[in-house]
Amino acid sequence: MILVPLMSYGFGMDMLHFGALALILAVCAMASNMIYNHFYEMVEHRYGWRRTVPMRILHTLGFEAFFMALALPLTAWWLDIGILDALLLDVTFSIFFMIYAFCFNWVFDIARHRLAGWQAARR
Repeated sequence: MILVPLMSYGFGMDMLHFGALALILAVCAMASNMIYNHFYEMVEHRYGWRRTVPMRILHTLGFEAFFMALALPLTAWWLDIGILDALLLDVTFSIFFMIYAFCFNWVFDIARHRLAGWQAARR
């Protein structure tokens, strides 16, 4: 809601066209996040990784790189812009969502850990 008007204004593009791209990218991000997390958790389980802050940073950076590889050509095509302009746009979105994803996942891990402790204490 905040990024679309700002980016539309910043790039001098129609907000509806930009909003449609944001919606498409949001759906793609959800689907690719499910796929990425599935494989990440398989590797995490296999190697016994713990969900520490450095691992969450690695997880977040890995997903953003994976998603940017998908989003970059779509963004360039949809907005009819060059790949460098699409990269600038995607990096801007990625920085915002990378910070959001890191914070969300960190809070999720803390809440899940506390809930598991609470459930164990009830038994």
